[in-house]
Amino acid sequence: MAHCWRLPMKTRLDCARILPVVVSLFCGGGLLCAQNAPQFTGIQHLTNSEIALQFSGSNGFAYRIDVSTDPPQWQSFLTVLGGGSLQHTDSAAPYLSRRFYRAEQLASATNVLTGDHLVTTNGDVVIHPINHASFVMGWNEKMIYNDPVGSAVLYQGIPRADLILISHDHTDHFSTATLNAVTNATTVIIAPQTVYNGMSTALKSLTTVLTNGATTSVMGLTITAVPAYNLTSTYHLKGVGNGYVLAIGEKRIYMSGDSEDITEMRGLQDIDVAFVCMNVPFTMTIAKAVSAVRQFRPKVVYPYHYRNQDSSLANLNAFKQQVGTDLNVEVRLRKWY
Repeated sequence: MAHCWRLPMKTRLDCARILPVVVSLFCGGGLLCAQNAPQFTGIQHLTNSEIALQFSGSNGFAYRIDVSTDPPQWQSFLTVLGGGSLQHTDSAAPYLSRRFYRAEQLASATNVLTGDHLVTTNGDVVIHPINHASFVMGWNEKMIYNDPVGSAVLYQGIPRADLILISHDHTDHFSTATLNAVTNATTVIIAPQTVYNGMSTALKSLTTVLTNGATTSVMGLTITAVPAYNLTSTYHLKGVGNGYVLAIGEKRIYMSGDSEDITEMRGLQDIDVAFVCMNVPFTMTIAKAVSAVRQFRPKVVYPYHYRNQDSSLANLNAFKQQVGTDLNVEVRLRKWY
């Protein structure tokens, strides 16, 4: 059972680019469960050519939204939990001539990680922001945590970490209490030496120290530690902290750690997804972040770590506007606070 919804002709796009929405629902074993069927309740072309989706699903169920430019070939786009009306902005739409959507009920909502999907040749990566610099990526039933800090409640319902990346020893990136809550006996932690030095014996036994420029392979992915440091202050010294580049399948994911717009960042190549910090005075201004992103040109960039010293938040709309669309860099704004 599926239905299509064609947008009204009054939208600014011409008829050939009007985007239908295709909704299909499959439950575990392929059985149709119409009583829990997801629905697209609204779709709107925004003035910046992005598409705002409104979606509803039943409490206690998980749904995956897929996208396509040429049905019947679909790619995973987003996993969400049902419950009321949900909203999502598709920031990739401006770079595509047309866009189709469908929703599918997953067989189970237990231990489902919600978030954006990055499709790779070796399985999807699901990206789930937590807070500030902390986020979780799910890949092939493995959980990859980046700079986990904060209450264990933030990670409730998420399986414990198989791999943890820690950038440096500041308390908004490194917490032994949080690590104790999200690790188990088989967790692998990658960290710089200063983080290792501040660990308990138990956490040290799980940890591999990686210095700037070093590479290791874990769980079928490759991790390279890259420099992360300040140019105009001494908050983060060169050679102390790490950024990371993960190679998963054919995709490369960059986490900046705490850094300014250093030469090593500007020289990155072939980055598919980048997490770029921007807060003052500890890392860099929006202008510097814009300049760096426009130089190394990731396909997708997530601004994160954007709470300033005075507790204000960086102006992400200004960041997005200044990055622009001329270089085909998609800026994804997500809730980090």
